[in-house]
Amino acid sequence: MEQLKRVSIVISVFNEEQNIRELYQTLTRVLSESPYVFEFLFVNDGSTDNSFTLLTELMQADPMVKIVNLGKNFGHEIAMTAGMDHAHGDCVIFMDADLQHPPEMIPQMLQKWDEGADLVLTLRKVNKDQGFTSKMLNKIFYALINTLSDDKIPANMPDFRLIDKKYIQVLKEMREHKRLFRGLINWMGIKNHAIMEFEAPKRFAGETKYNIRKLISLAMDSIISFSIKPLRIASYFGIITAFLAVILGIYFVYEFLNNPDYTFSGFGTTLVMVILMGSVQLVVLGIIGEYIGRIHIESKKRPLYFADFIQKKP
Repeated sequence: MEQLKRVSIVISVFNEEQNIRELYQTLTRVLSESPYVFEFLFVNDGSTDNSFTLLTELMQADPMVKIVNLGKNFGHEIAMTAGMDHAHGDCVIFMDADLQHPPEMIPQMLQKWDEGADLVLTLRKVNKDQGFTSKMLNKIFYALINTLSDDKIPANMPDFRLIDKKYIQVLKEMREHKRLFRGLINWMGIKNHAIMEFEAPKRFAGETKYNIRKLISLAMDSIISFSIKPLRIASYFGIITAFLAVILGIYFVYEFLNNPDYTFSGFGTTLVMVILMGSVQLVVLGIIGEYIGRIHIESKKRPLYFADFIQKKP
């Protein structure tokens, strides 16, 4: 008798007490007829509400449910990494707990996998929970990343995806602290992949955890992790300002020597040049500092997270 394939579903959870039971019930209903052995691996990313208690209750009632309980909120990317580290499936499906990643798509994703796709990505055509401001920030986010990063990251492809076990092993070897899964997957250049379009419904309950500060932080992490373009831009900027300073100096000298009526204001000119050059230096030092800071963090070789992995009690 052929052994059934194992499928791990990694679900990141941060203060989702209102969504957990609905998500679990939807998953069990949708996957009840699927010919696979499932494990639902919930990663509790330092929730401060009742999420962990609810997950524990589900784990006690269903042997498919497992929990990775992070010691604090390490962030979405690290939460997915923690789930991936403890997954045992022949493929891993990543999704969020807010029900904006429709569980009903999972059987179709598994069908694509059975047909030979090593990677199944999803493309969000509509987000019914996204307002005008959020849409604009999303466009700016991807425009900024794809302008300054060497690896282009497609827009509107969320973390709802399926990855075959052989590529999961590659991802496990990438242990940088500041990470973007979309970028890492794109960097691998997996050719044998499929893309499925979907419409993201409104959140079942609660509010989104992403804000402007988190988007800016994620954009900075993404750019610095995948490119040195900001350093090059800073160098070009320095060269251009130096050239302009030389031109301006030549202009002042020319006017002073050839125009008897020209009034040379040394104080004003010096002040402008000092402010200009000082600003350029601060920008360049800030960019260099970001890269040096990442080197400092990575050189410590600390674990990416601290977690209790809780198994189903015998």
